[in-house]
Amino acid sequence: MVCVVGAPNFAAALMVAYKRPPLRCILQPKKHLAFSPRMMNLQSNASDEVEGSPWDHKGLLQSKELYQYVLETSVYPREPAPLKEIRAITENHPDFYMGATPDSGQLIAMLLNLMNAKNTIELGVFTGYSLLLTALTIPDDGKILAIDPDRQSYEMGLPVIEKAGVEHKIDFKSSPALPVLDKLLEDKKNKGSFDFAFVDADKTSYGIYHERLMQLVKVGGLIVYDNTLWYATLVMPEESVDELMRPDRSFLLEFNKFLAADTRIQISQVTVGDGMTICRRLF
Repeated sequence: MVCVVGAPNFAAALMVAYKRPPLRCILQPKKHLAFSPRMMNLQSNASDEVEGSPWDHKGLLQSKELYQYVLETSVYPREPAPLKEIRAITENHPDFYMGATPDSGQLIAMLLNLMNAKNTIELGVFTGYSLLLTALTIPDDGKILAIDPDRQSYEMGLPVIEKAGVEHKIDFKSSPALPVLDKLLEDKKNKGSFDFAFVDADKTSYGIYHERLMQLVKVGGLIVYDNTLWYATLVMPEESVDELMRPDRSFLLEFNKFLAADTRIQISQVTVGDGMTICRRLF
């Protein structure tokens, strides 16, 4: 994942949002512990028993108990050990809050299996949770074009990817996404060549990426956008949202409307993680 806002300031903005009633009921820790930026982590040491972090309850369900029930009953027991390890590693990253949630990962894996995806593209890699998830799911001769300018974060999770034996499926490009997408489109053979795309990158570029991906993903293929509900701020009055979060909030409000009106796709916006919008290319 690529974020255009510095980690400390953005984390502070999220804490402001967290303290407001509309978001507090979503991100409320299971145990009532003192809140601090360091607590905004993933499951420490990949343990599913560690509690006290609002990021353990990043989902948008209004009942924290229900969300925890989903994680503990259906998600954690089936989460592969390498993905748990990636979550533990991500805890030590200064931008740890950008890690993908395991429940959203579980849905992505099912989508990949349902469509027998083999050739995929990922915009925004971060430490590699969703990338590893995809690599574990697609066939041994499948390929993932993974694009992120932050090689250092990718290399944090790379040892886990190598240990899992799936590095050969990954073509990592340390670059902003747009130049790579435009380069792909110069070759007509790349048009319609991807089965699946996952986008967890800079939010204000989602619209630009969408037009490129609509050419690169085949008819019947899927494009999945992450964070399309933006920590529940989309339904908050603008004046109550921290200024650091407003630009992406404003863009996502418009982007969601755009996707809903785009007749080229079938869509479903689901409330796992921080909201994901699944787009199926129709023509």
